[in-house]
Amino acid sequence: MRDFENEFDLVTIGNALVDVLADVSDDFIVEQQKSHPEMQRGGMTLIDEARAAGLYGEISQNAEVSSGGSAGNTMAGFVSFGGKGAYIGKVADDQLGDSFRKDMESAGVYFGTPSLEDGVATGRCMVLITPDADRTMNTFLGAATELDPDDIDEAVIGNAKVTYMEGYLFDKSDAKQAFYKAARLAKKAGRKVSLTLSDSFCVDRHRDDFLDLVEEHIDILFANEDEIKSLYQTDDFEQALAHISKACEVAAITRSEKGSVILSSDGARHDIAAEPVGKVLDTTGAGDQYAAGFLYGYTQGCDLAECGRLGSAAAAEVISHIGPRPEKQYAQFVKAAA
Repeated sequence: MRDFENEFDLVTIGNALVDVLADVSDDFIVEQQKSHPEMQRGGMTLIDEARAAGLYGEISQNAEVSSGGSAGNTMAGFVSFGGKGAYIGKVADDQLGDSFRKDMESAGVYFGTPSLEDGVATGRCMVLITPDADRTMNTFLGAATELDPDDIDEAVIGNAKVTYMEGYLFDKSDAKQAFYKAARLAKKAGRKVSLTLSDSFCVDRHRDDFLDLVEEHIDILFANEDEIKSLYQTDDFEQALAHISKACEVAAITRSEKGSVILSSDGARHDIAAEPVGKVLDTTGAGDQYAAGFLYGYTQGCDLAECGRLGSAAAAEVISHIGPRPEKQYAQFVKAAA
């Protein structure tokens, strides 16, 4: 088993997707919809490999390419705070896969998951940005869904203070088994396990499995208000909180402009105010960056209220600009608290 010189603060496991952002005209969207009426302006459409290749060919010359995916975005925020991280996710042995790997490694993130040699191409989310800043997303999951238990590196998991898993990845059986393997290895090493529910549709698809995972394996849960109510099938937020407070050690529930609520198994509750934002430009990545701030604080020994404050600060920064990753160094938020 590989030995690492220093331990990781955090390892994240998720859909390894390349973000391809391109400025396009309104006419471009109209023309695309003529041949692909399933594409919804301002929405997200899952597409197949042929469509992904064709659309990428049309926009790639003027596009900005960066590593993405929910857990990847969280890791980008985490290292921006100054944390040491590792990432587990599947890309193909192709140009976009190489781009993803280099982007993560250049940020100082350890990324040792072997590339997929044969099969589908690297997953990508192609974001078409019109002059009004509207974002039309076309997502091909590709190699990201091919993660399996063999990709879970015991040395990485055992050497990380917290393992954080992205609920979006839970759709395929192999990925599901990879989650359970990671959780078992973390527990064996005396480490903490964290999960984000990702979205309420994801919860609807996997409610029973998520309930089992949360109650049996998860120490730190992240969810928004809709997701936690969906998990427990209730319209009463306080009732959902009562359920989750008994299920895991820590639960951090975000509520947009209402801030967040942090619960711990000892009965403590912290209501964290949202940080002020001059103008909200793009809410994409707010939950990912909240988790980045919270987990940075947690792995550095901060109390739960300070973890929530760091999460809120990161979320406020990311919604003040276009894109799901930080434009400022989050380390400044730590200095502000000193």
